[in-house]
Amino acid sequence: MTNHDVAVLGVGMHEWGKWGRPFVTYGVAAARAALADAGVEWSDVGFIAGGETVRNGYGGFVAGSTFAQALGWNGARVATCYAACASGSAALEAARTRILAGLCDVALVVGADTTPKGFLAPTSGERWDDPDWLRFRLVGATNPTYFGLYARRRMDRFGATSADFAQVKVKNARHGLHNPNARYRKEVTAEEIAASPVVADPLHLLDICATSDGGAAIVVSSMDYARRIGQANPVRIRAISTVTPSYPNTVLDLPLLSTDAAGVVPVPALSYRASIAAAAYEESGLGPEDMSLAEVYDLSTALELDWYEDIGLCGEGEAEKLLADGATTIGGRVPVNTSGGLASFGEAVPAQALAQVCEITWQLRGAAGPRQVEGASAGITANQGLFGHGSSVLLTK
Repeated sequence: MTNHDVAVLGVGMHEWGKWGRPFVTYGVAAARAALADAGVEWSDVGFIAGGETVRNGYGGFVAGSTFAQALGWNGARVATCYAACASGSAALEAARTRILAGLCDVALVVGADTTPKGFLAPTSGERWDDPDWLRFRLVGATNPTYFGLYARRRMDRFGATSADFAQVKVKNARHGLHNPNARYRKEVTAEEIAASPVVADPLHLLDICATSDGGAAIVVSSMDYARRIGQANPVRIRAISTVTPSYPNTVLDLPLLSTDAAGVVPVPALSYRASIAAAAYEESGLGPEDMSLAEVYDLSTALELDWYEDIGLCGEGEAEKLLADGATTIGGRVPVNTSGGLASFGEAVPAQALAQVCEITWQLRGAAGPRQVEGASAGITANQGLFGHGSSVLLTK
């Protein structure tokens, strides 16, 4: 145990889908589930952090207070965090920091979203200094455009094929079949993936995650508080990484249209995505060899393969073999996306990083049912938000 551990007392989710209800409905349901799981009363929570949703009006911009009001004002300190896909981790880090500073004993972190049909798009209005707006206005580059570029890069560098990408979806769909919170609970064949429409060459529709509604919540506390309420051996958060890139960042990142120049300053030893997990490993004193499982951000099937290498499960260009050998499926050496991943959930932006932590927590408790990883003792999450928001949470028993 390190001196900056915090306890995960409770986790909860509202199942993912396309329900069309207010985002706060999903967040409150997840929060109440997490509080019940923790055995903690809302009135005892000293701090609440909400992941901001930018598609749901002003209530989404101030999500922390929106959730607090919906649960019933209790005088808790509040924060709202936005880091795009990493919003949940940013909110969790705010809660952890407050606990470690001794400013509160127990905190609640909530993320929820109601998404539009189709691709995510920037908010309305003209903003010529906003790269996210410009990539849509100038070149029509939706998120899948970038996913296609990353996939093509992997093909060019390592010889990956569309058949390799399809096997990621096959695996994740099989995992998600057993997750009651997943939106898609149906096995998929490689032939079905190949037959689905091409969205951003070489990626087909079934290679790319959907947009979804859903909510997730986590109750965290100091280790002393956990012991006082009878949780002597809770799951622990050992590290949270929210790193930014190091200059020069030479791999194109959403939503930018160019990379940094590398003519004068040497390229960092680690790529940006690799540095995200590396910071979590360094903080925790653990390494990829200690991980029992991982939850990574499979916005596309090809991106999951990149993440295998970025979190240190294998060397560059070895992800396809790792997958083909069965190492990343349940029963393999280090299962990845036992929840079913975004392939089975779709993306509910401020909730997704928290959903990853929920899955790791259930696995470390031995409470994941048919998708349980035998003997799970440590797990890591990884994702990335727009404009250089890293997100990785490392948990242990």
